[in-house]
Amino acid sequence: MKKKLSLSDLGGLVYSTDKGECCPGCSQPKAACTCQQASLPVGDGVVRVRRETKGRGGKTVTSVSGVPLVGDELKALAASLKKRCGTGGTLKDGVIEIQGEHVETLLAELSKQGFKAKRSGG
Repeated sequence: MKKKLSLSDLGGLVYSTDKGECCPGCSQPKAACTCQQASLPVGDGVVRVRRETKGRGGKTVTSVSGVPLVGDELKALAASLKKRCGTGGTLKDGVIEIQGEHVETLLAELSKQGFKAKRSGG
């Protein structure tokens, strides 16, 4: 006799038309999730700023990684860094990408905001 699979056997609820996106850990709406907000990214506490051009069609991007913030705090930091540089950018998988070469500006701004920042890469 086959066992009937339940929702919890499949990994839990990930989207509901009532709640929107749900956290797979606690099954709460993403806005009310408590399990992911409590866990900060694991790292050595150093924010690394580097200049990248690889895979971007020759365009230069400055990436900021290792920031010990999550969620809305990280989005707010990304917005303030983009505003400081006067350019666009994005936040992808915890890495802030700023369009153009702004390594020195970002190092100074991150240090001013209390982060231990250093240049990474060549």
